[in-house]
Amino acid sequence: MGGMKTNVFLFAFLAAASAVAASAALPSGLEVDAGDRLVFPEPLRNFELRGEFLTDPDAEAAVGFHCPDEASGYEVLFRNGPVDGTRKSGSLSHVRNLYRSLAADGVWSGFSIDVRGKTVEVRIRDVPVVRYAEPADPWRSAAHRGQRFGRGGLTFAGVKGRVRFRNLVCTPLPDDARPAWPVRAPVDERTDRAIRLQQRDFPVIDWHVHLKGGLTRAEAFEKSQNYGINYGVAPNLGEGGVGEMFLTDAAARGYLAEARRWPFLCSAQGEGRRWAFQFAPSTFAAFDCLFTDSMTVVDGGRPLRIYRADEFKLNGRTEEEWMDFLVSQIENILAHEPVDIYANATFLPEPLQPRYEELWTAPRVKRVLDTLARYGIALEISARYKIPSLRIISAAKARGIKFTFGTNNEKSEFGRLEYALDAAEKCGLTKEDMWFPSLSVRAARKAVPWNTFGVPPAAGPQGTAAPSSQAEPPVPSR
Repeated sequence: MGGMKTNVFLFAFLAAASAVAASAALPSGLEVDAGDRLVFPEPLRNFELRGEFLTDPDAEAAVGFHCPDEASGYEVLFRNGPVDGTRKSGSLSHVRNLYRSLAADGVWSGFSIDVRGKTVEVRIRDVPVVRYAEPADPWRSAAHRGQRFGRGGLTFAGVKGRVRFRNLVCTPLPDDARPAWPVRAPVDERTDRAIRLQQRDFPVIDWHVHLKGGLTRAEAFEKSQNYGINYGVAPNLGEGGVGEMFLTDAAARGYLAEARRWPFLCSAQGEGRRWAFQFAPSTFAAFDCLFTDSMTVVDGGRPLRIYRADEFKLNGRTEEEWMDFLVSQIENILAHEPVDIYANATFLPEPLQPRYEELWTAPRVKRVLDTLARYGIALEISARYKIPSLRIISAAKARGIKFTFGTNNEKSEFGRLEYALDAAEKCGLTKEDMWFPSLSVRAARKAVPWNTFGVPPAAGPQGTAAPSSQAEPPVPSR
């Protein structure tokens, strides 16, 4: 690597020739600055490396293993800070990238890297954040073709700023050591989309996962690591939905206190149409992202859940008139409820779904995209409903609107973002097109009452809901 300073250190195991079941104390303290590369060439296969690290703000370092040379082996990243699209502490670089760190800048935090056979577990603050099992035929890009388990030394490389390490101890393990954690059968990477995106550091995140159908946090973590997809685990804030549903600040904050101990992104879904006034702004601010959808609308002063066949009604409108009503509702929801993401975007009730392309005309799509662009709201690509269409995604990309991926699972078993990842490829999305909380502008917006349950709103043209009498919310600066 051009300009990189390489220092080679020999460290002796306390055991003799076998180098098994003994500990090797690395230097009591290490500092790596950008461009440094400290090499400990003693060949290791199975081992456990423990220690503590401290990052300066915006600093990054990498610890490599199974590195007979600079082009081989794996690296674990150490970088903290906000959820801004940079890869965070514990990431198995280019294979299991993480986007939220359990550690903080300026604070000593423990870590461990445990390698056994063709598996690795990485822990931050004694919490497992990565578990990866290499398949028999791993898929690697040309740039990372040397990423394989094998045998080799350790490296500490500075990427940016300064990162410190202390209390480093490496314990060699027998060649037949087995993982002490549950290991699922690896995904076949020869046909897997996620690994291809991971290899080029495209953020593979499902922001819309619910603990439903018996899905536990532990199972969600195992699925996330097996699939190579980060999860944003989201409760429902409000009323009328299914799954984890919170109605008070105390309940939502109690949930967050537990959720932040896990290596998930902390999402939340605004449910119903009262949610924006049921919680304190400080509660909303504690979540990494907020999203809502237009699957509950207000018609005749009453909430109407259009995803339920037994509740959906045209209420005297034609299908074309009802579509204009829906678009008006979407505009009101997005303009008056301060969210980051429009989820389940462009969803239609089941009777109208066969006419999706026909009903989502260019003028209607433009109205929705105008609202997203005006308020800095991202567009979710839904893997479950396979919406929006590629036509709408392409139009949103051309407008500079950001995107997220979401599943909105109703059971514990669900897919691997197949439609979303396929759409991203077909529409030419890059990592610069993806939304992260660092782009959020919802803190600058206030929730504005726009509906009154029980009091029918005045009818607008073609039977649509009349525009809100409230002043239009200010457009936040981006």
